[in-house]
Amino acid sequence: MEKRQRWPSRMIFIFAAIGSAVGLGNIWRFPYLAGKYGGGAFLIPYLIMLFLLGVPLLIMEFAIGQRMQVGAVGSFRKIKRKLAGIGLGSVLCGFIVVSYYAVIMGWCLIYLIYSFTLKWGADTKSFFFDNVIHLSKDVGEVGFISVEIIFALVIVWALIYFSVWKGIKSVSKVVLVTMPLPIILLFILLIRGITLPGAIDGIIFYLKPNFGALLDFEVWSAAMSQIFFTLSLAFGIMIAYASYQHESSDISKSAIITALVNSGISIIAGFCVFSTLGYMASRSGVPVSELAASGPSLAFIVFPKALSLIPFASVFAVLFFVMLITLGIDSAFSLVEAASTVIHDRYSHIRKEDVSLYVCVFGFICGIIFATFAGLYYLDITDHFITNYGLVLVGLLEVLAIGWLYGANKLRNYVNHVSEIKIGKWWNTLIKFIIPVFLIVLLIANFIRDIKHPYEGYPQWAIFCFGWGLIIGVLLLSCLSVFFSRQKNNV
Repeated sequence: MEKRQRWPSRMIFIFAAIGSAVGLGNIWRFPYLAGKYGGGAFLIPYLIMLFLLGVPLLIMEFAIGQRMQVGAVGSFRKIKRKLAGIGLGSVLCGFIVVSYYAVIMGWCLIYLIYSFTLKWGADTKSFFFDNVIHLSKDVGEVGFISVEIIFALVIVWALIYFSVWKGIKSVSKVVLVTMPLPIILLFILLIRGITLPGAIDGIIFYLKPNFGALLDFEVWSAAMSQIFFTLSLAFGIMIAYASYQHESSDISKSAIITALVNSGISIIAGFCVFSTLGYMASRSGVPVSELAASGPSLAFIVFPKALSLIPFASVFAVLFFVMLITLGIDSAFSLVEAASTVIHDRYSHIRKEDVSLYVCVFGFICGIIFATFAGLYYLDITDHFITNYGLVLVGLLEVLAIGWLYGANKLRNYVNHVSEIKIGKWWNTLIKFIIPVFLIVLLIANFIRDIKHPYEGYPQWAIFCFGWGLIIGVLLLSCLSVFFSRQKNNV
């Protein structure tokens, strides 16, 4: 049997975990949510969910992978054979995410090239929708495949492949550059941002809480979803990464460092974004609230326009998109590595290089639909349903499996045995009772909202194909994999 690969050191493991957690969502999704939900009001539920949900679940996933020494599917199979579908569900959700995440990275690559000449000009909105993604009039008009995006997508997947082609050996080398570099660039952009005229107005909007928003369940729901997305929970990533640790490695300290650094970078990114938007608001007369609450277009419409207004615009535009690409690559290849680990654990006779290639090629093929003229619509629907249902449902099944079948206390004893920072019985209570209740309430609330009001007014066929259909497909594949696995063993 092939000897399992190991991280060269705990520092490299933490670098990789932070790299996976810190991604594009820290730069545009977190500031967007803060802008949408009244600035500083969002920080309160976000930080509460970080400690009630994020840190305990990250400790759990690190412990599962390190204890079982296999990827997500194998880990839950070791707990109970019927639970292997939970691990497969997490990997499938992650694979769907990386198929469109790579397309967003492709946009970043295109914008990096355009940054040298600020090709987007004054009308950044029309440039993004008409010249880059060629957005069709509605979701039913697929149009053509954007050659420019496909070409960028090939480059992105090549970068992903050569980051993971030798498994942990290649990942260990890549994260030494891709983890610290974007953080350094973020601080450079932060210094530039806070020294701009009008920056203080953006920062005040960012920090000043609208306490009335705390009574809105949607704010808390968004905070819970963001914690799942930003910490790479329920993707199978952290279980896979931890499986390459020695069984005696410290768990709780690694989880706490990863969670705090990730959230710290999100908060710093908020200062960077809002200080720049404050400057743009002072120049354009558009309120900061309107500029911030603009979703993914924050990175491709609002921020390019803001960067165009500052001195040495092309320099800072290049730095901004280099930062986005280096942030995105870590998250992307970690999603691929989670899938590759599961496949290689099952079929260890296949070379790691070949497994990674198969996953990358299949990911590229699946991502082509998001490179069409209607790709942004499909991406939006898919992201909404995978984030709000797929990940939350997998996370719920994980805590139920650990809390009630494997035993929360049993896993906690293992964590305390190998860790300097001991976790108390409060962790058992969170895993067995409080977190499941949170996740069930979140699922029910999301379901009621989407039944009453179809997401963003999209037609039912699109919501089913790229939303409910994907969730049902993940559940069916997860259940069928367990059934066929049992049949094979019976034979």
